Amino acid sequence: MATLQDTPHDATAEDGVRRRDFINVAAISFAGVGAVAVAVPLLTQMAPSADVLALASIDVDISKIQPGQAIKASWRKQPVFIRNLMPKEIAAANAVPLSELRDPQTLAERTKPGHSNWLITMGVCTHLGCIPLGTGEGENRGPFGGYFCPCHGSAYDTAARIRKGPAPKNLQVPQYEFTSPTVVKIG
Repeated sequence: MATLQDTPHDATAEDGVRRRDFINVAAISFAGVGAVAVAVPLLTQMAPSADVLALASIDVDISKIQPGQAIKASWRKQPVFIRNLMPKEIAAANAVPLSELRDPQTLAERTKPGHSNWLITMGVCTHLGCIPLGTGEGENRGPFGGYFCPCHGSAYDTAARIRKGPAPKNLQVPQYEFTSPTVVKIG
């Protein structure tokens, strides 16, 4: 007959360790599941909404823009100017010494290689955010033939560089790429 003294203590100790390990693993698992349950909604809420993602980039057909013409497109609820520069406008932009510019940039830095006739800029004056004139037929292009901001008189040249007025910087060039000879993707 086996008595209580004959029962090995190792078996009871092992059962106790196993129970304790199970409780620790269960508690850690429960905490992990709780952390994931909190993190998923938080990260989902921080993701951009569908309307923002829809405006992330736009494709613009530029096939109908003749040399010397410009159009106004809308990207991220802001105007974008797309101008097909004529050879004389390119020559005028390249003839300006960089030392005369408040925000020195060459036309080549503002256009893509192989597409130097296509100038794509944000249509927002860098002074106080007005929309400059110069894309429509007969609009005032200012004394330098580019864009003219009627709010405070900032004048931009044919490369959309600031030449006169209170604007501190050139019109911003957004990120863009040519996906085909007639389509440009902005954004």
